[in-house]
Amino acid sequence: MTVASANLPLAGVAGAESMPHNIEAEQQLLGAILTNNDLYDRIASIVGAEHFHEPVHARIFEIAAARIQKNALASPVTLKPFLEEDPGLGELGGVAYLARLAGAAISAFAARDYAQMIYDLAIRRELIRLGGDISAKAREMEVASEPKDQIVEAEQALYKLGEQGKTDSGFQSFLKAVTDAVNVANAAYQREGGLAGVSTGLIDMDKKLGGLHRSDLLILAGRPSMGKTSLATNIAFNIAKAYKRGRTPDGSDGTVDGGVVGFYSLEMSAEQLAARILSEAAEVPSEQIRRGDMTETEFRRFVEAAKSLESCPLYIDDTPALPISQLAARARRLKRTHGLDVLIIDYLQLVRPATAKDSRVNEVSEITQGLKAIAKELDIPVIALSQLSRQVENREDKRPQLSDLRESGSIEQDADVVMFVFREEYYKEREKPGDHDLEAMATWQTEMERLHGKAEVIIGKQRHGPIGTVELSFEGQFTRFGNLVRPWQNNEGGGGPDVGF
Repeated sequence: MTVASANLPLAGVAGAESMPHNIEAEQQLLGAILTNNDLYDRIASIVGAEHFHEPVHARIFEIAAARIQKNALASPVTLKPFLEEDPGLGELGGVAYLARLAGAAISAFAARDYAQMIYDLAIRRELIRLGGDISAKAREMEVASEPKDQIVEAEQALYKLGEQGKTDSGFQSFLKAVTDAVNVANAAYQREGGLAGVSTGLIDMDKKLGGLHRSDLLILAGRPSMGKTSLATNIAFNIAKAYKRGRTPDGSDGTVDGGVVGFYSLEMSAEQLAARILSEAAEVPSEQIRRGDMTETEFRRFVEAAKSLESCPLYIDDTPALPISQLAARARRLKRTHGLDVLIIDYLQLVRPATAKDSRVNEVSEITQGLKAIAKELDIPVIALSQLSRQVENREDKRPQLSDLRESGSIEQDADVVMFVFREEYYKEREKPGDHDLEAMATWQTEMERLHGKAEVIIGKQRHGPIGTVELSFEGQFTRFGNLVRPWQNNEGGGGPDVGF
């Protein structure tokens, strides 16, 4: 593996046996590129300068690549001015080494094989370095360095290496960023409904958000009993139910509709959450499911719904008080083993920081930054539920706003989208007048009829689109949100809320 070409000096002799490498493959690939610049396009997606073991070879490749990308010739003659003063090249015989590289290139047709070999050996070296780091940290007996934290760090580093081929992606060119943006727009254009992200299954919400965008952190907030968990569960179920794999626009195999959903239920048990989803799918009230008070027809529907949901790619983790580092590690593991397209956390205030902080504001800041980092690292939308402060209850207009978020500074800053669930019916119900006041009772009943079965999702912040209000239907007995039928749609033969199932 460490044999050099017979015609060329051995580059990188020092420590040659310490790491897996193949100097001859590097020499052959460089020689092939210097004699035929067109080969660069065939290997550019496989190997980069950072994958070469010999530093001089890395510099030669980097300069050659820069010239070829500018449509300029990369040959021993054109590279000479850039490398004349290079001390490493001087040890190998100076600029004459470039001519010998080009002269010894005899396998231009095998350039891709050489490139793949160089890349694979670079990954092996990176794995050895990571192993050394893990071993060194494990030997350090420090109070602050917990073994479980070291496991999380090691897993994170290995995941990055597995996903990206290197431990640090670094800067990328604007050209690549623009290409990615065009690909996203093209996928949205090709997709039915024109969504750039994953559909929530709620038509009006999709129109306002454009779907759930990759690498976004979405906060879904509300006071208790507004239906935060119900809405998050509905969205999770809609996405998992629509899941389909196939050929993506870029030609790879992946998710083409819906997605694999990870759900951290830090408040409710997995069984309770599953019962909610089954209630929604079977149209059997959740309290009847809990009590076992079902008719034969309802129980049959319940069992049928359970059977149809067996294959739904919805994964629930109900471990309480998870630290943000563990939450991230488990999400990475889920993506690696089963795939992951959307992550939901119920709810943000129940997540623990990795380390205790001097104030709750700093703890929440670490958690929201960690959730945003997960969204970017795994390239998925992350929906985190959040509680609102009690000051909402003290206002006449109970509609929530950004300042109502608990520890709002960091949540508001880190989130790409902030949404509030609001059901005016909940508050109006508690304003019921006494039976003796007939006029007030008549007014109250009229208001209740207007508000019955309706909910609002108020979008208070959105980086990529407009803010505003989305109206949804809400069926409390099934804890289900759905698409609200408009009056003009109702006249066309609708009738009642269309919940989209």
